[in-house]
Amino acid sequence: MDNDFIKPKQLILRCYAKQEAGLWVAVCLDFTLAVQAETMLDAKRKLEEQIEFYVSEALNDKEYGGQLLGRSAPVSSWLEYYFIGLIGSFYHSASVIFSETMPLRLA
Repeated sequence: MDNDFIKPKQLILRCYAKQEAGLWVAVCLDFTLAVQAETMLDAKRKLEEQIEFYVSEALNDKEYGGQLLGRSAPVSSWLEYYFIGLIGSFYHSASVIFSETMPLRLA
């Protein structure tokens, strides 16, 4: 019966943003989503909007919704996330890791 409930850790989405060629790229690792913007704050806002739309669409998709919500980034993206987390504590860089909260709605 416990398998029917979402665990608190599942509500936290792991994300990072980095500067590439003058633009900020923000990535949600748990759903393999990415956006670009001119500022870090705009990239984060756009990623939040994309996550909300993605989760809404996945919850409405009876056939493939479970697969969409279980999708994860490739290993190379996870390595980049952990590398940014590691080097960020040593010196300032144009990269940052952050978390987003899973958008929820009542059933």
